[in-house]
Amino acid sequence: MKHEAYRPRRRDELWPHGDLTREAFVARVWEEGAANDRDLPWRGIDDPYAVMVSEVMLQQTQVARVEQHWPRFMDTFPTPEALAQASTAEVLEHWQGLGYNRRALALKRAAATAAEQDGMPRTFDELVQLPGVGPATAAGIIAFAYQEPAVYVETNVRAVFIHELFPEEDKVPDADLLPFVADTADTADPRGWYYALLDWGATLKRSGINPTRASTAYTRQSAFEGSRRQKRAELVRIALASPEGITRKEARKLLDAFEKEHGREPVDDELFASLVSDLVKEGFFYEKARMLKVCT
Repeated sequence: MKHEAYRPRRRDELWPHGDLTREAFVARVWEEGAANDRDLPWRGIDDPYAVMVSEVMLQQTQVARVEQHWPRFMDTFPTPEALAQASTAEVLEHWQGLGYNRRALALKRAAATAAEQDGMPRTFDELVQLPGVGPATAAGIIAFAYQEPAVYVETNVRAVFIHELFPEEDKVPDADLLPFVADTADTADPRGWYYALLDWGATLKRSGINPTRASTAYTRQSAFEGSRRQKRAELVRIALASPEGITRKEARKLLDAFEKEHGREPVDDELFASLVSDLVKEGFFYEKARMLKVCT
């Protein structure tokens, strides 16, 4: 259960926390999890690659949207080898609608690493070396695919621990939560335990309580409409629609038409050049014979 921010503490130093005993907390999580259980297509599987795909998709993306995309993505790229060998254009086409396209490129690189190593890593330290796989994603793979205890902290898990253990506090750091997360993760069913936490946490957030606002990790996502992110995503879509390549002039024309359609002014020269430069540097495009093309 290694986690760089986790500092072990004895159980009798953690519990009871206020009036709450460990036994009472654990029992309530199981009860609330069962009452709010969600049937999601990536649950109950022991394929670490499939779990990695779901965890990367779920980064900053709503569950309902991932439900629509994960099955089709897995049908097309069922193994790390299949994803590693696919073209960038094909991967991005299957990623459209999930947002943050750079995650798709990182996932493709992670799959290539796994394919080269003849399989997905099994340890936390090895998993976090994969592109796009941070501590939470690595812990999720260990708990959900390998059924082993892991210190898995994401927004819904935070919601439960803050709601139950730190209800009157503000700006709760993950360092305060981690000892409790690690202690309660020591169960015979890590997968089921985190499903229960996730489902109860999602219910708390939908109820309007949203305890994660009291977390120091909480940030309100910036508006997508009209943002630089939206313009980047539209440029990717424009390039994907022209597999033979597209000139900067034509791409600019189509992006400006998109902006006008949404009631906005055309992008200026500096912004357009910056958008293209970033997408080239990040491996989305390359430029040849004055044509922008999606990387293969």
